[in-house]
Amino acid sequence: MNLILNIVQVVQLLAALAMVGLILVQHGKGADMGAAFGSGSSGSLFGASGGANFLSRTTGVLAAVFFVCTLALAYFGNLRPASTGSVLEGAVVMPAAGASADAIAPAVVPASGAAQIPTK
Repeated sequence: MNLILNIVQVVQLLAALAMVGLILVQHGKGADMGAAFGSGSSGSLFGASGGANFLSRTTGVLAAVFFVCTLALAYFGNLRPASTGSVLEGAVVMPAAGASADAIAPAVVPASGAAQIPTK
C-alpha cells in the first residue's frame, strides 16, 4: 500500500511540474494580435497556430491526471483506521533543562475532562 501511495505521489508531482511548464510556454490571447501584423511565430516548431491545440490538450490531459491522483491520495489517506483516543495521550514528558534524572516524575493526566477543571 505504501508503494502505491509513493507512485501516485510521484505521478502527481510530475504532472504538476509538467503542467506548470506547459502553461508557461503557452502564449496568452493578447499575443494573437501581434501575429496578425507579421510579428507572429510562423517559423516556430508548431507553426503560427499549430501548437495551440497540442499544448492546450496536453495541459488538459495533465490536469486530469493531477486531479485523479489527488482524488486517489485523498481516498487512500482516509483508509487509515481512526483512533479513538486523544493525540495528547501519546505525548512524551521531556525533562527540564537543568533538572536531574532523579527529580523527573511522569505527569499525571486525569482520565476525564471534569477532573481537569481547577478547584479553589
